[in-house]
Amino acid sequence: MKKSTILYSIAAIFIIIQFFQIDRSTPEISPQHDFIQTMNPPADIVNLLKAACYDCHSYQTTYPWYSNINPVGWWLKKHINEGRKHLNFSEWATFPTGKKDHKLEECYEEIQEGEMPLNSYTWTHADARLSAEQRNLLVQWFRSQRAQIKKPENNNDENGENKLEHKGDH
Repeated sequence: MKKSTILYSIAAIFIIIQFFQIDRSTPEISPQHDFIQTMNPPADIVNLLKAACYDCHSYQTTYPWYSNINPVGWWLKKHINEGRKHLNFSEWATFPTGKKDHKLEECYEEIQEGEMPLNSYTWTHADARLSAEQRNLLVQWFRSQRAQIKKPENNNDENGENKLEHKGDH
C-alpha cells in the first residue's frame, strides 16, 4: 500500500470522527443541592474548588475549545463522567451524612497525596495547579467540615438514629 493512500485514509477517518461529538448537555442544576451553596465555604476555598475541582466533579463543566476535536473530546468526556460518578458536587445535598463524611475524607486525602487535581487537567488549566499552601488550605478546610459532620448533634436523623452508621455508597 502506498504512503499517500495510508495518509488519505487516516485523514478521512479523522474527518469522519469529527461528526461524532460528545454530549455537552448537563442536567438542570438545583442550587440548593450544590456543595458550595450548602457548605458555604469562604471565598478563597470557593475559588480553589471552582478552579481545581468543579469542571470534572460537578454539572458546571466548562468545556475547552479542544473538546470539539475527537478523539480528544471523547477522552475528556470519559474523565468528566468518571469524575462525576465518583463525586458530584452538584448533588452534594442529596448525599446521606455517612457518604458526605466519606467524600470529605476522600477529598482531603486525594489533595494531600497530590492525586487531585489530575496532572492531565493541570497541563491545560494553570489556575488548577495548586501550590503547597493552597493544597494545605483545602485539606484543612475539608478536615474541618468533616469534623463538623462528625459532631454528635449533627449525626442523628429525625428518628434519633445515627446517620454515620449508614455510610451509603462510596
